[in-house]
This record gives sequence, structure tokens and C-alpha cells, in this order.
Amino acid sequence: MQDIRLNAPRLFDLTGNVALVTGAGSGIGQRIAMGLAQCGADIALIDRRDDDGLARTAEFIASAGRRSISVAADVTEGKALDEAVARTEAELGPLTLALNAAGIANANPAEDMEEDQYQTLMDVNLKGVFLSCRAEARAMLAHGRGSIVNIASMSGVIVNRGLSQCHYNASKAGVIHMSKSLAMEWVGRGIRVNSISPGYTATPMNTRPEMVHQTKLFEEQTPMQRMASVDEMVGPAVFLLSEAASFVTGVDLLVDGGFCCW
Repeated sequence: MQDIRLNAPRLFDLTGNVALVTGAGSGIGQRIAMGLAQCGADIALIDRRDDDGLARTAEFIASAGRRSISVAADVTEGKALDEAVARTEAELGPLTLALNAAGIANANPAEDMEEDQYQTLMDVNLKGVFLSCRAEARAMLAHGRGSIVNIASMSGVIVNRGLSQCHYNASKAGVIHMSKSLAMEWVGRGIRVNSISPGYTATPMNTRPEMVHQTKLFEEQTPMQRMASVDEMVGPAVFLLSEAASFVTGVDLLVDGGFCCW
């Protein structure tokens, strides 16, 4: 065990680690991938996007002096994730860290929701997290160590006022409890698993022009009277993935500007 009296500044240093980040082409996943690189990790970038999102993330990581690979993969396909992990280890080294941020969001009154809308969201947000964790843990268990952080949402803890999204809320509640369950399955085998539940965050999805009225409501409902920036998710992620959180597992960290206090 490290002596924190001597090495406290190094607890957040990720040098020598290889991280895999899903949803790395935009929003929270993209910014956290960049932040992990700034802290010294090499990164495997996973996303199913067909725009230049992954390229932008990779360019930033290169500018930070770290290595990355980009893999176009769908988190709902277990074989694709297994292959992504295998490629990560072949090109970057043993996988030790993972941040699972791939997810989608939409809303519809429950009585009007079609099965396809419900199932597609559940497949990405819940099944996708399970398949990602499974692929990552298979590698980490072989090495005897690792840390996984899943991005959930405060919507997994509360029901957002004015939003009809029972399927989304249920998926994020599932991510929180799945993370706790996996943490206990692997607690004696060197792997820590935690989750982060962001509050309203200024991602591209929430800052579209047609969202101006909704964004204003988000800000008014949050005690800090604003939405989070994606930058503000980096610190919590680095903490939970790093040695600074070596005795932390099975925790859901709310990063919500105080929203869940009211």
C-alpha cells in the first residue's frame, strides 16, 4: 500500500495505465477520455459514431503526449467489445482502467411508447454497460487488477420533473445497481467497480437550439442554478479510477450540483 503522506500527489497519476472508454466520440465520454490522457493513461476509444468525433478525441490525446487507438464498435454487440479489448491489449498493453459512457436518451409518455423505442434504449444503456464490463473484466481478472467506472445518471435516483422517460430512468437505475453487484462479484479478485451519476450536463444533446427552454428549466431546478460542464465530470472519474480511490468500490457518486438534496 502506498504511504499517502509521501505520495499523495501521485495518487491521481494514471501513468502506466491503459484505459478503455466507450462513448468516446462526444459529450461526457469524450471529455473524460481526454482527461485520462492528461493524467498519463493511454486510451482505447470506442464509439459507433460515423462522424469525426473519435478523430477529434484522438488528436487531443496525441497532443497530450499519450497513445490511443480508435475502434468503431457497438456496445450492444458482445463479440465487437471482446475484439476491441483484445486489440487494446495487443496495441497498447494490459487493460487496467475502463470508463463506460456510451448511452442514448429520449422521452415519450409510457402509454404511447412503442416496444422498439423501449428496447433500443435498454439495449444500449443497460445491456451495453453489462457487455462492456464483461469484456473489460475478463481481461482485468487475468491480470488480477483493474478499475471500472460506469456513467449512470441522477435519473436513476430521482424522477425528473416534466420528463416522460420511464425507460431511461429505469436503465440508469439498472446501471447503478449493476455496478454495485459487479463490484461485489469481483471485490476479492482485484477489480473495483463504481458509477457516476451526473446531473443536468451541457452535452451536445442538451445544448441543441431546440432545447433552450428545457435547458433554462434544468438550470432553475438545480440548486447551483446551472448545468454542469463536461469538464466537471473528469475529476470524479479520475478519482474513482485512480489509486486515490483504492478503498472505494460499489459506490454511486452523484455529481448533480445539489439536485438530489431537494
